[in-house]
Amino acid sequence: MTITVDRPQADTLPRLLRADAGLAPMPSFAGAGGRDRLIDLVDRAGLRGRGGAGFPTARKLKAVAGGGKEPVVLVNGCESEPASRKDKTLMSYAPHLVVDGAALAAHAVGATRVVLCLERGTGLAERLAREIDQRRRGSVRWQLAEVPRRYVASEESSLVHFVNAGEARPLAVPPRPFERGVDGRPTLVDNVETLAHLALIASHGPDWFRAVGTPTDPGSALVTVSGAVHRPGVYEIAPGTTLGAVLDTAGGPTEPLGAALVGGYFGTWVPFPEGWQLPLSHDRTGPSATTLGAGAIVALPASSCGIAETARVARYLAEESARQCGPCMFGLPAIAGDLAAIAAGRPDPAAYPRLSGRLTVVTGRGACRHPDGATRLVASALEAFSDDLRAHLVGRPCTGIQQPPILPLPRFRDRRWR
Repeated sequence: MTITVDRPQADTLPRLLRADAGLAPMPSFAGAGGRDRLIDLVDRAGLRGRGGAGFPTARKLKAVAGGGKEPVVLVNGCESEPASRKDKTLMSYAPHLVVDGAALAAHAVGATRVVLCLERGTGLAERLAREIDQRRRGSVRWQLAEVPRRYVASEESSLVHFVNAGEARPLAVPPRPFERGVDGRPTLVDNVETLAHLALIASHGPDWFRAVGTPTDPGSALVTVSGAVHRPGVYEIAPGTTLGAVLDTAGGPTEPLGAALVGGYFGTWVPFPEGWQLPLSHDRTGPSATTLGAGAIVALPASSCGIAETARVARYLAEESARQCGPCMFGLPAIAGDLAAIAAGRPDPAAYPRLSGRLTVVTGRGACRHPDGATRLVASALEAFSDDLRAHLVGRPCTGIQQPPILPLPRFRDRRWR
C-alpha cells in the first residue's frame, strides 16, 4: 500500500489521516485497569516508533509507567532531518491525532504533564495550540516548547535538556529519559507519528492496525520521497513495500538512478539496480542493515556523484555537532575533510586508509549518537559507490555532477542552542 498524503482530498485520505479519526477515547480507558488495557492494545498491535530507531512503543510505555515517580510525556515534533517533512505534513493535516495520541499516552503511563516540542519557526505552534485548547478541561497540563532548529536538537536527551535547562544539546546517557528525564522524572519521549498511530489503535483496535505491514513491523508508515522522482512528496506505505514500488508511487525516476539514500542523514545508501527489490521497514535488512529510520528516501541520479553528495552532508553534520566530545569536535570535521578531498579527486594514497581508520575510531565513542549516525552514512557511501571511489582515489573524479545538488540542506541554519 502506498498512498499520497501530500495533497489529500476528502475521498482519498489514507488510513492514518482518516476524516473520522477524531477521538474521544479517554472514558473507555478510565482508571488503572483502563491504563493496562490501553498498553495491552498497543502491545498487541505491535506499534514501533516512527522517529528513527523503531523501538517497540509498548515497552517504552511499560518502562515509564513502572518508573516510581509520576512521569512526564514529551512529544517530539522537531523534524530536524533536512530530507524529511512527514511529521510537519502530519501536524498540518491531522494535529488532532497527535494531541489525542499524546493524551492517551499520558493516561497510559499515569502522567499529568505533556510537553509538545516543535521546531522553532515552522508556524505549527498555533495549529497545535488550538488543538490543545480544546482539551484544557482534562487532567493533563499541556506545554508547548519551540526548540532551536539544529540537527541534534531533536535527539531525545536534547529535548529533555531544553525543557529542563533551556539548552537543546544532547546529554550523555545513561540515565535514559525513561529513567530520569524532565524534572528528574521518568519521561516518555515519542515521535508525533508514533502517537498518531497510538490514537488510531485506541479507536480501531490492534487487528485494524495489523491489517497492513509485516508481522514484525505492522501498520503503515509515512515517508518523504525526494530527489530524482516525478512527484516528490509525503507518502503512506506499508512496511515490507519495496523501494522500487515506493519510487514508482512517487511518479518513478526522472532519469536513471544510481542509488537511493534510505533513512535520512543517519541512514544508508542503497545502490541500484539491486535496490529496487529492497523491502522497506524498521527491521534491519539489505545493504548495511538498512532501515526506514527517519522515513526519508532520496533518489540519486546515476549522473550525480554519490561521494560528492555525501561529502556535502558530512560537512553539514560536522558543523551541527554539539561540540561536547572529541569524536564530534575533531573526528567528524576530519572525516568530512577526508571525504571532501576524495570527492575532489586529489590523488593521495593515504586518503582511504586514513578515512577508514577515522571511521573506526569515531564510531561508538561519542557522548551521543550523532557521531555514529554520521559515520554510518559515510561508511555506506564508501560501500555503495565503491567503483566511483576507486576512480576518485586515482585522480579521476566524477564528471557532470548534478547541479543543483540532490541532497537537501537547510536554507536557514540556526546557530543558537537556546
